[in-house]
Amino acid sequence: MTNKEKYRLFCQTEKDLPVFVKDWYLDAVCEEGYWEVALVEKNNRILASLPFFVKKKLGFTYIIMPPMAKTMGPYLTAEVRNVKNSHRMYRQLIEQLPKVDGFKQDFHPSVTNWLPFYWNGYRQTTRYTYILDVQDLKTVYAGLNRNMKRNIKKAQAQLRMETHHSLSTFYELNQKSFDRQDVHIPYSFEFLKKHDQALEQHQARRMFFAVDDKDRIHSAAYLIWDDRCAYYHLSGDDPELRSSGAGILLIWEAIRFTHEQLKLPCFDFEGSMMENIEAIRRQFGARQEPYFRVWKYHNQLYKCLDWWKWRKNL
Repeated sequence: MTNKEKYRLFCQTEKDLPVFVKDWYLDAVCEEGYWEVALVEKNNRILASLPFFVKKKLGFTYIIMPPMAKTMGPYLTAEVRNVKNSHRMYRQLIEQLPKVDGFKQDFHPSVTNWLPFYWNGYRQTTRYTYILDVQDLKTVYAGLNRNMKRNIKKAQAQLRMETHHSLSTFYELNQKSFDRQDVHIPYSFEFLKKHDQALEQHQARRMFFAVDDKDRIHSAAYLIWDDRCAYYHLSGDDPELRSSGAGILLIWEAIRFTHEQLKLPCFDFEGSMMENIEAIRRQFGARQEPYFRVWKYHNQLYKCLDWWKWRKNL
């Protein structure tokens, strides 16, 4: 069996795997390239894995994050999750990575040790997501900023929650949010459709729409989940109706759904390094959770082009 075939079987039984590194999720989002996986095994059992997305463009071959995948990185099974084992396992995973012009991945927050990557010439910067413990909904509501509570009550008086609208309706609202910021939406409807089909097939997504008494949709949200956590994945607003507070209400409804329907303990905002968005996450009482962005360049020209692209997107 190939590593990929072994990993597909592994994904069926390993409940702690985040949704972003499930084989079916990677199948859906790894367009214009392909995904592979490095494995460490013992007695035909997988102990560690490192899936990666390989892309080729302008003569360069590089490993990057695929669209819609928030975090990836190395994964260890419960029996080997300690510093001593992780050093050894990570070294073996790194040795299996293909020769490429560059490597860049955002590691899952559970990965707290990146020393073996550092020892192999990789570099790191810290990024943040925001996570809520939603096991007690009363405690979550009590921890909301006063302004958040006021906005939720205001929106509840004007709007109703619906979940039956189409993906195309969601995409239209999602695109309006990018247009409002004068930013090109980074994925097509066809890409989102494939992504959505995979999530729906695995019963791992729900869309929410805030609608007024004139049947106008003010805001929409797209929630996904795995066996451990729900993720506030995508959202969109009608720029002309933003004052209703619909976006805040949708976050609260997604939190309620995570607690009441999914029975999951964790709600992940999927982070943001943008100051205005970060403030909203904190006002919901979410805790700051660091995660690593790890990279290494093997080609100086690719390094310069990647740096230029990063500066351009600031």
